[in-house]
Amino acid sequence: MKLCMIGSRGHSYYVFESIHEIPGMSLPGISSGCGDSPQRLLDLAERNGFHPEVCSDWRAMLDKLKPDVVCIDGPFELHAEMCAESLKRGIHVFCEKPIALTLDQLEMVRAAHRKSSARIVSMVGLRYEPAFLQGARMVRGGAIGKLKLIRAQKSYKLGTRPDFYKHRETYGGTIPWVGSHAFDWILYFSGDTFESVTAVQSAEDNFGNGDLEIAALCQFRMRSGILASASIDYLRPGSAPTHGDDRVRAAGTEGVLEVRDGKIHLIDRNGEREIIPEQPDRRLFSDFLLELSGGRPALVSDEETFELTRACLLAREAADSGTMIHF
Repeated sequence: MKLCMIGSRGHSYYVFESIHEIPGMSLPGISSGCGDSPQRLLDLAERNGFHPEVCSDWRAMLDKLKPDVVCIDGPFELHAEMCAESLKRGIHVFCEKPIALTLDQLEMVRAAHRKSSARIVSMVGLRYEPAFLQGARMVRGGAIGKLKLIRAQKSYKLGTRPDFYKHRETYGGTIPWVGSHAFDWILYFSGDTFESVTAVQSAEDNFGNGDLEIAALCQFRMRSGILASASIDYLRPGSAPTHGDDRVRAAGTEGVLEVRDGKIHLIDRNGEREIIPEQPDRRLFSDFLLELSGGRPALVSDEETFELTRACLLAREAADSGTMIHF
């Protein structure tokens, strides 16, 4: 299989975590994705044994090199256009989340997907982290009985952000960018889809970062009646030992399971205990490609990618408007 890569603004490094698990994988070309320097992406490729051509025009690269798969991690506002153009060419898409910044953009990608034989998934790598992966399997396997409530937390250090984070039209908002991880946990732990959302957000006291929302809260009702919420912020102190403080709490009719600090905490009729998670049996990028090659189904599907993106955009709309949004 041939891979081309566009940009390195987010999580394109997921590719190199497992690319060597794909027999015969080549990387003939990369592009910066309009205006960014390609050096970071080129360095990543060369450190992993690849020596791709650097292309100034991503469309021309796709037409010339005709890859089987493209990794899209360029400017956020161009994700949808890049996805749609790739799908129209029959190229499978591995895209940074969210895959679109507006509902119109999302429909453009959906339309291209309907007419294409190619697949699309987004970079929901935290679904594959050991504690979250095993915790979700336990919840879906009945470890806490019937699931009733999920609470997810994403807390990041703000640090110094590039200028594009300061503008809604190029950043998209903290709910889609950071909240997408939390929403994906909700989807994966529940095995359900969203029914409605209310949300609030604040860009006050954001340390001079323009439109960037420093904190947000989202509350969902799932189709089956499960209640879910997500707490999202850039308020983790710089002195903290890790960049993020990621947590999930799932409460059911027979117990409570929490994922925090890389461990699983379970309390049920047998008491309370801590579970050290096993290493995952799969990784995001190779999981997707191995499915394309006829292997086992991957942990993330095209439809979940669209469901997650729609949830991000409707939650942001709910926060902007102050109203409940139904899916």
